[in-house]
Amino acid sequence: MILARIKQGIRFLFGKYENKNDIEVKKVLSEEEFEIFSAMSEYEKIHSFRLYKMVVADNLLGGLKEYQKLALLHDCGKDNKTSFFKRVKKVVIGDKELDRHALASFEKLKTINKDVAELSKAHHDDVENIYMKRFQELDDK
Repeated sequence: MILARIKQGIRFLFGKYENKNDIEVKKVLSEEEFEIFSAMSEYEKIHSFRLYKMVVADNLLGGLKEYQKLALLHDCGKDNKTSFFKRVKKVVIGDKELDRHALASFEKLKTINKDVAELSKAHHDDVENIYMKRFQELDDK
């Protein structure tokens, strides 16, 4: 888990989202969903596209369109100005402000795609659903 967090930090500081990925993203998302994805921060797009690729390759989740969309949109409720230090604080000691992003994601998505909105709201919850548990495992990588 520590190594995964270090890699996330490096991606946050030095990562660059490749716009060519939008070709694939547009095949999965509706126009309205893509607008939301496009408005996400550089890091969130990098993270979400990476997660999408893991979901597609996963034996359990790979064929589930709603989990592919969830991978791309689950963090759309995060503030685009969330600093590296705030993210580190969240990991090390917790930060309730960042915990609200799941509900903010739900609010952005609820009139566009209710199913993905509900999944987004629950993507950090302690659940029994095997699909969501697997999604959470991939999200933490």
